[in-house]
Amino acid sequence: MEQIISLCKRRGFIFPSSEIYGGQAASYDYGPLGVELKNNIQQAWWKFFVTSRPDIVGIDAAVMMNPKVWEASGHVSNFTDPLVDCKKCKSRYREDHLPEDNKCPSCGASDWTDPRQFNLLLKTNVGPLEDDTSAVYLRGEIAQAMFVDFKTVQQTMRLKLPFGIASQGKAFRNEVTTSNFIFRGREFNLMEFEYFIDPKNWEESFEFWLKAMKDWLSYLGIDEKNLFFHEIEDGERAHYSKRTIDIEYQYPFGMKELYGIAYRTDYDLKQHQQHSGQDMTYTDPVTNEKYIPHVIEPSMGLDRTVLAVLLEHYHEEQAPTAEEGETDKRVVLRFPFDLAPIKVAILPLSKKEPLAEIAQKIATDLRDDWMVQYDETQSIGKRYRRQDEIGTPFCVTIDFETVDDKKVTVRHRDSMKQERIAIQELGAYIKTNR
Repeated sequence: MEQIISLCKRRGFIFPSSEIYGGQAASYDYGPLGVELKNNIQQAWWKFFVTSRPDIVGIDAAVMMNPKVWEASGHVSNFTDPLVDCKKCKSRYREDHLPEDNKCPSCGASDWTDPRQFNLLLKTNVGPLEDDTSAVYLRGEIAQAMFVDFKTVQQTMRLKLPFGIASQGKAFRNEVTTSNFIFRGREFNLMEFEYFIDPKNWEESFEFWLKAMKDWLSYLGIDEKNLFFHEIEDGERAHYSKRTIDIEYQYPFGMKELYGIAYRTDYDLKQHQQHSGQDMTYTDPVTNEKYIPHVIEPSMGLDRTVLAVLLEHYHEEQAPTAEEGETDKRVVLRFPFDLAPIKVAILPLSKKEPLAEIAQKIATDLRDDWMVQYDETQSIGKRYRRQDEIGTPFCVTIDFETVDDKKVTVRHRDSMKQERIAIQELGAYIKTNR
């Protein structure tokens, strides 16, 4: 984790928010490379689960919803964590996050207060007056909008069961225990969808989407040996769930949750029908049977995905230097091409003409298809190492021979193999070897 956190700050992936003022606990900003990585994952997820399928549509819902939504969903009364205080040093922890020996991580004592429930919803006010009538909550999850918009989406898009509603966006939780970089924070990004089904088919649908999540993890390059599929037992599941599997990842700080998939039955639509008075039933167009659909919910945290991708593709190795027979440490992020923040680096050996002009023209042409970085400072060896460290799949070197032979040297990140390629064939070469 220390190497990842250091690299993220040093290379502009992720760094502490408002750091010049001392920062804010568990708040991080995505820098130029981090936002590209995050956006690439988001866009790939949207294509994988939404636009490539005929049965899923998307929405982008408001962060601040009518507070009655959270009363109906049970978040106001049940969205709580048990908190305890160490009587010796006054440190506060979630009871379910205490070490197995029950000793305080701060002072080692084992004298705790009785647990008390702490609501995780972040409360704020809208309008000129701060009173109970102006109170709203920042959404604690993004799922509820997909439930309250169910009827509108189904009717406007003329959808037949089974179908899904997908969403991406920020959620907020007033977490007391925040730790491990972007793994757990008070604001975080989610990617999930609610798949509405006939309850007779829930088991088949659950297995289908579990397999799809495994395929998505494979696409990200996550090694299955680093994953654990934790079947949540009766009595430990959320009250609305009939079956839940937590997909856990082997982080440096332990095997912790990455994703989850739950069979939420018809709990949410029933709750909103009861509290709003609006009909949430679906009429089967063939049998005319009316029922409230059940739901399979695959839920995926974007920030945790970013962290898992960084950890999975971070490598340290010994690589040859310019001195014959010598090696040094090479840090490389072996991102899949589609996820890499920078796809191609353009490296002219001289800042002067005509090399600079040729290099700029190549960079401009390639930017029509990919994110390109132009790098002309320091030795070519140091520039290669810099691009390795941010995960750039291809480096294109423009040298003095380029002027005459109209060719460039393409270096592959993972193998470090170099090939001489004609400038006019460069785009096609990258597409073929990506």
